[in-house]
Amino acid sequence: MQIQDSPEAVDLLAVGAGPIGLACALAAKRAGLTARVVEKGAIVNSLVGYPTQMEFFSTPELLEIGGHPLATTLYKPRREETIDYYRTVAQRERLDIRLGERVLGVDGEAGDFTVRTSKGEHRARAVVVASGFFDQPNLLGVEGEDLPHVTHYYKEPYPYSGRNVVVIGAKNSAAKAALECNRHGANVTLVIRGEDVGPTVKYWIRPDLVNRITDGAIAAYMRTTVERITPEAVHVTTPDGPLAIPADAVLALTGYHPDFSFLRDLGIELEGEALVPHVDESTMESNRPGIYLAGTVCGGYNTSRWFIENGRIHAARIAAHLSGQPAPELEERGQP
Repeated sequence: MQIQDSPEAVDLLAVGAGPIGLACALAAKRAGLTARVVEKGAIVNSLVGYPTQMEFFSTPELLEIGGHPLATTLYKPRREETIDYYRTVAQRERLDIRLGERVLGVDGEAGDFTVRTSKGEHRARAVVVASGFFDQPNLLGVEGEDLPHVTHYYKEPYPYSGRNVVVIGAKNSAAKAALECNRHGANVTLVIRGEDVGPTVKYWIRPDLVNRITDGAIAAYMRTTVERITPEAVHVTTPDGPLAIPADAVLALTGYHPDFSFLRDLGIELEGEALVPHVDESTMESNRPGIYLAGTVCGGYNTSRWFIENGRIHAARIAAHLSGQPAPELEERGQP
């Protein structure tokens, strides 16, 4: 999929080869523009990092890009099917994708940007940042968070069988990890800062987890904060006082956020407590002319605002603005 280097500038360079970055390149191509995608990891790198056999909330048609149908064996697609789908679309469309290349900065101005990367430079008329948020975990900020048995990502339950596992968090990732680890022989304790399991947990997962907590299969501490982590335990403060929870492994699944440092380096203004990037939602252009944002990166800490389903409209709006076409209407927010 790597295409031979060319010194000519492209009309649009997309930072990130996730579903929305690919959609941006496709929309530009449909509008008669040239496009290139630069990605520090793999195609749909975030999906590669998702849990094994993760099931999307959305039906297939809401995840499709470029008019290519997403075939699935079940009503809702799984991680592996979507990874294959986006890879196949990119190959069929012969998208110019540069993998393993991290963007370091963008110099110049609209119409004549130089994009500096870990492997060289690219020239572009416009740049769209579609880098998502999955690479930046929300840290607990406690002593011991950097210990080797602590991770902010969950892949599958098999490494945790027969071990004491503390899962920190109350949303989808934490709920799925707690259930799967429990069912594969781990002794699971769930630590939740709020009053209960998050109300936005997928409707087929939340009752299952609540039932496992009720019957005692999974221990759970609500209104509990983590104070520090040691090699043997997670030290917390519960409503009844301090407690040391034995832990062979700690899954700190407390969410993720965009790379705010990178956005600031690009000159993007971040607004409010949620650090929402400044964009004109009719065009998705930021406060820096010629630099656009698309997908979940647009939400700042409000990571539930944009998904693949409604983020696809960003690609269409950017392509329309660059090609001088009428902008399509914004879609209502979906949910994965």
